[in-house]
Amino acid sequence: MPSRASKRRKHKEDEAQAAVRVISTAVENVERKIVDPAVSAAAAALSKLGASKGGEARAKKLSKTRRQEIAKAAARARWRRQ
Repeated sequence: MPSRASKRRKHKEDEAQAAVRVISTAVENVERKIVDPAVSAAAAALSKLGASKGGEARAKKLSKTRRQEIAKAAARARWRRQ
């Protein structure tokens, strides 16, 4: 049985070689999904329909004062960003 000192050592990669190896491995493992445009369009239409209903339902459920509080908070947040 060989001693540990006699085993061949692997050469060390420099940072660029390691980066290339990692990226190439990651790119090889990515599966590309093919999406049917008709299915995508149908999903988008359903999403829009649900989103508009949800907003209206929430607006009806909220009281006038609560809607005003939300609007004021949104305005303050917009002005803080500037």
